[in-house]
Amino acid sequence: MGNTIFSKIIDKEIKADIVFESDKVLAFRDINPQAPVHIIIIPKEEIPRINNFEMTKHSEVLCEMIDAANKLAREMKIDDGFRLVINSGDKGGQTVYHLHIHLLGGRQMNWPPG
Repeated sequence: MGNTIFSKIIDKEIKADIVFESDKVLAFRDINPQAPVHIIIIPKEEIPRINNFEMTKHSEVLCEMIDAANKLAREMKIDDGFRLVINSGDKGGQTVYHLHIHLLGGRQMNWPPG
């Protein structure tokens, strides 16, 4: 697999607090949470950023990531209000170049975020 920190989590080279795993998706608690609930949801396939998304190739895994977010929101009792975030590129705040969704909840989410 690749050499990002997320690839190392997928390969179990780095320990993470995994809260969901399927054949295609992995979700774990963020080590620097920005909300009471802050989960990172990643595809096991390395897709560097959302700009690399290809409808015919990646739509199934992206749908599974969203489905995992909804399932986790219900399990963590934040389904009354939560935020999903995908950062893309340096200017978009992306720090790990492996596509990921942040699931944030457990507090009031304000807009704009800051």
